[in-house]
Amino acid sequence: MATALTLPRSAVLAAWLGAGGDTVAAVRAVQGDDEPHTVQVEGRTISLTEYLAPLLAPAGGAPGPDVACVLPIPGDPVGLGPSVATQAIEAGEATLLRSTDGCRALVPRVRRFGSELEPGHHVSWLVTPVLDWRRAVQGEIGTPQEADRALQAGLAEATEALVQLDVARWSPVGEQVERVRDAALPTHQLPSRLSGPRVRMLGTAARVRAIVALAAADPVPSPSVFVADQRSTALREIDRAARRALSAATTFVATSPAP
Repeated sequence: MATALTLPRSAVLAAWLGAGGDTVAAVRAVQGDDEPHTVQVEGRTISLTEYLAPLLAPAGGAPGPDVACVLPIPGDPVGLGPSVATQAIEAGEATLLRSTDGCRALVPRVRRFGSELEPGHHVSWLVTPVLDWRRAVQGEIGTPQEADRALQAGLAEATEALVQLDVARWSPVGEQVERVRDAALPTHQLPSRLSGPRVRMLGTAARVRAIVALAAADPVPSPSVFVADQRSTALREIDRAARRALSAATTFVATSPAP
């Protein structure tokens, strides 16, 4: 049976802020099965609905915010400045905004509760003022076309890596890979206004990241430390391409700052 692909909360949030849509639907998509999200901003705690409403429906017909999702990891902060990089790397994700109120980073703090069979999550978004992030982040991510080409190459490399690992021999890993290959994004998670190419890129990137995670966890023994290092390096590069593609698909910038 096919499984559903998942997207980082920051990617879903950025997609709705960039493409636009109903606030209630956006909050429902971002929260998913989580407990109601809160937002920590300027020393106050408010609901995600309260925070998103003026961004999704700006007063006076003003344009929506510039927005991007970034998925930093240690050693790869994806253009983030020091004021927020540590928090974002710890979370593995962040949503960046630029609106009439300036530039901000939203980093989700996730607290898990419950059991393995019935897990739950409390999520609080920490809002931090940042410098104009557009040029640095876009320089790291590249254009959507560049990110898509790198992603397609990464998908081919991921398939080759699985062949080399021969994961089909291993259960349940092989079965999990088959489910991921047939998986699709939940249609309710993304705004209807999001373009087809962006949706396709998000789906492919989510699939690549899921396959890479399975390949990285595969128990096939390596004949040498050198081969193991090569495998780990290859998988990291493939995951990097997928993270860049997820960011490119959820980046909406009307005009870049002057150099």
